[in-house]
Amino acid sequence: MRVILDTDMGMGVPGTEIDDGFALALIAADDEFELDMVTTVNGNIDVESGTYLSRELLQRLGREEVPVFRGASAPLAEPERGRVAPGAIRERFGHHRPNPGYAAAEIARCVVESPGEITIIAIGPLTNIAAAINLDERVASSVKEIVIMGGAFQQHTNLLHMPGEFNFWVDAVAARAVMRSGAPLRLVGLDATLKVRLTREHAAAMSASGRSFGAFAGESTTAWIDAMAAKMPGDPAHADSCAMHDPLAVAAVSHPELLEWAPACVDVIASDEAGRGIAVADLLMHADSPAPNAHIAVDVDVDGFMTYFLNRISNY
Repeated sequence: MRVILDTDMGMGVPGTEIDDGFALALIAADDEFELDMVTTVNGNIDVESGTYLSRELLQRLGREEVPVFRGASAPLAEPERGRVAPGAIRERFGHHRPNPGYAAAEIARCVVESPGEITIIAIGPLTNIAAAINLDERVASSVKEIVIMGGAFQQHTNLLHMPGEFNFWVDAVAARAVMRSGAPLRLVGLDATLKVRLTREHAAAMSASGRSFGAFAGESTTAWIDAMAAKMPGDPAHADSCAMHDPLAVAAVSHPELLEWAPACVDVIASDEAGRGIAVADLLMHADSPAPNAHIAVDVDVDGFMTYFLNRISNY
């Protein structure tokens, strides 16, 4: 399976998001995937830092040959929401340079040159994906599928400052554009991803695996759980575990049977700050329902996913 991973990589700096890194590691650890490229985008971290860290992680995984293309540094229509310069991360990882070129252009080129062959796994804000579709109208019809970690379809974030799921909230205009593009979409949102969690016990087992990546993975997991527990003391779920949002999107490609899917017509609120990034999903229950534009994950085989994930990561 030929895939492009579009990511806002943070793994590699203690106390930063780790699930993007685990998604990349899962692709590397599963022989079913052929990774054509990694593209980076502003989101959990500024795009420059995310690019350095993607290169660093590929080296750690023994996959230095995979090209990395730097992408958007700010949301599609809001350059003022861009992040600050990476500072210390540049000093530590700045030797990891991206390949020449721009992420959106490289995505468009790859997809159009190989119609029906490329699956895009988008696990950050959708800025690069929307830009690629805008660059060449053939992208939407040529891509095999776009699998997106994003959205909440049967629940709410319960956060006034971030009403939509993070990836949709960061660039709501891009998320709406992708939903309306006509591309084949599968959406893996919080309804499923919050159910698959990596615990401190899992971290200890990875650290004890005797594999070099396992030790790094265990340390990164413990540091991230500690950071989230301190940041969200009112949520007991964060005391001892963290959600594997992005690896579940990867599993949706290699093992779609691990998730329960429902057709839906999905749009995204982009113009109202109070509702920014909220995904509105019509589950097609009425006779006059609109045509579906996506399949959304409504449930997940938690044990099946965790077995697949831990076996691959611990033995890599």
